[in-house]
Parts: sequence; structure tokens; C-alpha cells
Amino acid sequence: MIRRFIHYSYVVVFLSVLCLAVPALAQSQAATSPTPAPTSDQAQILKSTEAFVRELFAWGPDFKVRLGPMTPSVSPDFYNVPIQITMGGRTDFGVVYVSKDGKTFFRGDIYNMSANPFADVLAHMNIAGNPSLGPADARVTVVEFSDFQCPHCRELYRTLKALEPQYPQVRVVFKDFPLTQIHPWTETASIGARCAYNQSPNAFWQIHDAIFENQDLISTENAWDKLVGFAKAAGLDTDAFKTCMASPEAKKAVASNQADGVAVGVTSTPTLFVNGRILVGADKPSLEQSINYELAKPPHR
Repeated sequence: MIRRFIHYSYVVVFLSVLCLAVPALAQSQAATSPTPAPTSDQAQILKSTEAFVRELFAWGPDFKVRLGPMTPSVSPDFYNVPIQITMGGRTDFGVVYVSKDGKTFFRGDIYNMSANPFADVLAHMNIAGNPSLGPADARVTVVEFSDFQCPHCRELYRTLKALEPQYPQVRVVFKDFPLTQIHPWTETASIGARCAYNQSPNAFWQIHDAIFENQDLISTENAWDKLVGFAKAAGLDTDAFKTCMASPEAKKAVASNQADGVAVGVTSTPTLFVNGRILVGADKPSLEQSINYELAKPPHR
């Protein structure tokens, strides 16, 4: 993503705010149905908005900026305006809001206060078919996007272990988000854990725990052997495990989880969603606050 090019700070500042509006979600929604051509007024708004953002963020001709198609927003006075930015062969996406008179530009989030503010996130979380602990009908579901090589994810693993006896009524769902740009063996670990899950959902958690407990002992060179050893210790069929590790299916499942994370605004690990409410990091007090808040709410009838 363009945000990772630190020297393009003016891009980073802009996109860090845009991502709060779940840009990938907006992009996928726009792509699912034909979009009518803009009216002359809308075309003028897109043209003036492009000129405005180029001026605001010093995006010269080296930046390819594509806006639209505009769609109605939660506010009847504003359009959703998707923005695609390409620089140096890398592309990123965002969403801004522009008033229908073309005079006001807004970036951030707009919510319909009469609806669940997390409805869109929940609809695109795709937790089915992923490892989970706790009751399937839990009133509170914590979805964790994690990277097996991430030290802060190991902190979260220990936090969740400590909280598990306190909240047996809470469901925890694990989804992969390997940051392969900075963690060279994390994808291998995610694939191995997925292969364990494919053989035995319970064995996944044994592999999951073993990876985090041995995080400092795993390297790019020994990751495969370590994972096979963990699989053997968990009682799995190691030949089937190795075959799975070498096949594309498990890797596709990991990539699908990561795509889900991008779609709901994940940019770093660990990132949690408590009934759709985002929490970034491994902060125990914030996690407990969100869980307790959700548990205290009256159940839906």
C-alpha cells in the first residue's frame, strides 16, 4: 500500500484517515453493480474534487488520481466519492465525501444514527470456516486479525489466555493477517496453522499456542520443520500435513482472511473487532471495556 512509503508523508496522512471509511468495502460495493454515467453536474464535482485534493496534498503529475463513481452517502447532502491513487506502480484506495453543491469536502466517517454503526463491518467479516473458541451463539464475538510473527500478537495471545476463564460466554474467532513485508516466516506459520485446522479444528489451537510460545525460536530457515514438529506433537497425520502445506488451498484461505481484514479496515496487527467495534493493539483494559459493555446490553429479542 502507498501508506507504507514513509517518504510520501503527504499520502500517508491522507490515506490514514481515508482507511477509517473502509475503502476496500466501498470499492467492492461499487464493483458489484453497474454504475450510471455521471450527470454533467456530477462530472464537474469530480473534476473540481480532483483539483482540490491534488492541491491539498501536493499530488503532482506523478500521481495518478482516479475519482468515482459517486454514490449516495448516509447524509442526503453528500456523495460518497471513492479515490484511487497510483504512484510508483503501487495503488491505494480511499473514500471522501463531497457535498452535492460541490462546495464542501469531508474525510472521515459518516454514520446513520438510527442503525447499527458496525453493520457493514459485521456483514463483511466472514467468520464462518475459521478457528473459534466459545459458544457459536455467543452474544459477544471477538474477531482477531493476527500475525504469528508479530510480538504484539503474542502479547494479545497471552491476554486472551488470561481472559478466557473470565469470559467463557464470549466467542473468539481467529483470522490470519500475515504482514509478509516485515515478517518473513509468518505466512508459512499461517499456512501450517490452517492445515492443522483442516485436519482437526481442536488441533489448530495447539499449533496456534505452540507458534506463539516458541516465536523467538522460529526462523525463516526452520519454520517448516518447526511446524511439522508441532503437528506431530498435536497428533496430526504429518504426511497429510506436509501435503497441505505444499498445496495452494491453505495459502488461498490465508489470503482470503487477509483480504477480509483489508476490507474492514485492518492495517496492522493485532486488530480486534468486538461485535464489530474495532480495537487496535493488545490493550487488555480496552478489550475488557468493550466486552463488558456488550455483555451489559440487553439481549436482542
